[in-house]
Amino acid sequence: MKFALSEEQQSLAEALDEIIESAGGTKVARTWAEGNTEPGLALWSQLAELGLFGLCLAEDDGGMGGTAVDLTVAFERLGYHAVPGPYIESAALLPELVDSSVRSGILDGSLVATAAVPGLVPYALDAAAGSRCFVVGPDSLSDASAGPGTASVDRTRKLSELTAVGSETALETAAVDLAVDRATLACSAMLLGAGERLLEEAVSYAKIREQFGRAIGEYQALKHQLADVRIALTFARPLIYDAALDLGGPDGARSVSAAKVASGDAANLAARVALQVHGAIGYTEEHDLGLWITRVRALLGAWGTPRHHRSRIASLLLPATR
Repeated sequence: MKFALSEEQQSLAEALDEIIESAGGTKVARTWAEGNTEPGLALWSQLAELGLFGLCLAEDDGGMGGTAVDLTVAFERLGYHAVPGPYIESAALLPELVDSSVRSGILDGSLVATAAVPGLVPYALDAAAGSRCFVVGPDSLSDASAGPGTASVDRTRKLSELTAVGSETALETAAVDLAVDRATLACSAMLLGAGERLLEEAVSYAKIREQFGRAIGEYQALKHQLADVRIALTFARPLIYDAALDLGGPDGARSVSAAKVASGDAANLAARVALQVHGAIGYTEEHDLGLWITRVRALLGAWGTPRHHRSRIASLLLPATR
């Protein structure tokens, strides 16, 4: 099967690149990590105007009426630029679970929503920057209050435990499962975007870093490592698109888990090779490489660990045994 993006999807990716770069690019992530969320929230408003938070929502509900493929295109660009904030929660998880008043706030960017999903996502992301927190159960949704923030391996991510407050809103289990799979798919696309940026940074630096009088990119062994990263990312991409097409169908859960495993493995390989290419400078706080390396480490365990998703694939493929 051949996957090719439409002109509209390519234009969406280009528009996101332009907006994020004009907002400061990686400077947004750096200021967010330092506790200054103003540039990040300004970017949040701009992306809301573009329609990011209603991308997969039906037009009757105020959304763009797009597809899950559109969502993966958008989140790959967010990962490529290391954009901080609870985008997965606000754009992929919550829009179809919350009531209309909350949904309208999410769509226009005036409300920054985050959530925890007990058993899968135990901590809410960036609760201090958000205006609403939710606990998503297997068949319910509750407002929540956030505890003190906890540092993540990724300095741009602050995690908080949530405590449900008030009464629960009953939800259909199928709707929750679909929303969680959509969020997991968005996480996979973010990993792919981060991996692509790490490979790009590694290739660029390999052309200028010299050892023994030659650019290290001329050494065959390093070329092979970079090629391995290229192959891993290229193989992960169609799995993500396939999962987007399968989302909500009988093979949706299995495809989403396969995409999460493949994108995580590929991005992790990209991080290791990029760090090796950069050497000591890649470890410094001043270099942007760390933004993607730590983001990959954080997202590997977010929305289900590799072990969780491999077990899920196995349980869906293998017949039940007694």
